[in-house]
Amino acid sequence: MDQNGIEGSEPIVTADSEEPNEKPTTEQHHEAPSDNQQLSPRDEKYYQNAKEYWAKISPTVDGMLGGFGQISFTDVRGSDQFLKNLFKLKPAPGRTLALDCGAGIGRVSKNLLMPFFERVDLVEQDEHFCQTAERELRPSGRLGKVYNVGLQDFRSEEDGRYDVIWSQWVLGHLTDDDIVDFFFRCTKALKRNGMMIIKENFTNADKPELDRQDSSVTRPLALMKRLLTKGNLRLVKEQRQKDFPKGLYPVYMLALRPIIKS
Repeated sequence: MDQNGIEGSEPIVTADSEEPNEKPTTEQHHEAPSDNQQLSPRDEKYYQNAKEYWAKISPTVDGMLGGFGQISFTDVRGSDQFLKNLFKLKPAPGRTLALDCGAGIGRVSKNLLMPFFERVDLVEQDEHFCQTAERELRPSGRLGKVYNVGLQDFRSEEDGRYDVIWSQWVLGHLTDDDIVDFFFRCTKALKRNGMMIIKENFTNADKPELDRQDSSVTRPLALMKRLLTKGNLRLVKEQRQKDFPKGLYPVYMLALRPIIKS
């Protein structure tokens, strides 16, 4: 894709909020929240604990992937194949501008999204991760704006801005109410024929499983689909990630479009 004509530097946009980045997780040592532990619509302690956890993590691929840096190639290869198939759909999403949610240091943007799109915006709550992404990705000429803000507080600058919104290994850090609100905002931020893709861990258990270490939950796939419907999103394509090491949660990619386009 020709890089000529792409604008230069964009500012890092900051806000005081908390939303961690990506991390695959093993199926060990996780508990389901009890009835009195269900997350409130805006559980600030829950978000603050997650922010403090990620502030201690090294801004490297291995840090982003929770010590599983070796799976990055396999992860990107699976995502690449999935995205290529989406571009074969009619109508297909455009390739002008994508949004990387919970972007961390920009691993997904660099290895997956930038080869497809003219420009990629990033959303990431950790300031140091944003600085690393800015430093590493700005020379590519394809980095758009870097929003230093949590997904629970992120608002697109305009409706109909993005061809594709990619969200990976981050939605477990949002409460159910916040995730539904986030989905609604994403449907408004998509262009005509735009798509949202989520790539997440899912538990085979009947209830969400809580990880107290990084303040996140792993949801059953059926629950996520209910939340997506509440958030005005319908499933277009579903695929399980292949060739990950044994012991990790199942990882699925879900391609989505608005049920009702505003």
